[in-house]
Amino acid sequence: MLILRTLQPGDEMLLESFLVQHTDTSMFLRCNWQEAGLVDQGARFQGTYVAAIANANIVAVAAHYWNGMVVVQAPVYLKEVVQAAVAESNRAISGIAGPAAQVEAAKKVLGLANRPTHLNEHEILFSLKLRDLQIPPALASGKLKCRLPYPEEFDLLSEWWYAFNIEALKKSESTDLQASCRREIEARQAKAMHWVLVAGDTLVAYSGFNARLPDIVQIGGVWTPPALRGNGYAKSVVAGSLLEARSQGVERAILFTNRDNLAAQAAYRGIGFRATGEEFGLVLFETS
Repeated sequence: MLILRTLQPGDEMLLESFLVQHTDTSMFLRCNWQEAGLVDQGARFQGTYVAAIANANIVAVAAHYWNGMVVVQAPVYLKEVVQAAVAESNRAISGIAGPAAQVEAAKKVLGLANRPTHLNEHEILFSLKLRDLQIPPALASGKLKCRLPYPEEFDLLSEWWYAFNIEALKKSESTDLQASCRREIEARQAKAMHWVLVAGDTLVAYSGFNARLPDIVQIGGVWTPPALRGNGYAKSVVAGSLLEARSQGVERAILFTNRDNLAAQAAYRGIGFRATGEEFGLVLFETS
């Protein structure tokens, strides 16, 4: 018998046992519940989780988060969990993320198939076992160095993150976005979730993790200023961040990138990443 239920404290292991079966497309779901629990009071990383349960096991879940994102992992009963999560949370929808086919289905279920978007992508998933990480020679020799940013570099990094949001995520320029980017840089610093690449005394590239678990990390937000591209900085900053993760016991890394971004794909393959055959969907709706 199918049970549809809003998850509550005490359901964590039931949820995790399902999500771990779909690790590469569930990193946001896994990291968010581990960061903020299953109670939804609208705080950062919190969300309303609705699961479909059959034979005492979760078989599908959708979460509607504090920032308006609907995130799905629902190979079955997608309509039921998505509609219930949005109805229960009673908040606006800013976007949808999850396995690409499920994101397309969720748009239709929610009546949003024709809503204007500023980003609507199916992105290729890449995976790397960190024991197979290939270190770029310039990083291995010490010509380039990868490290945690210094606080005095936050102004520059906030500008870079702002530029990344506009170029990669197609967001509109605004003072609110500038402030949000500064907060994100500070939040990543507090958790040591980002790195800069340095050539001499000059910062030349940036990368971070947008999800992290003890055994696996998800890379998000790789940025090289346009004038500095073509020098191999992106793969070096990613490799440097993964060396640090590997030293802390992390065994694998994943990322997803636009199918048309051939330069990024070449950089990631250059340090050992390989496509998994899965695609991740990301939709960000225009705001009025």
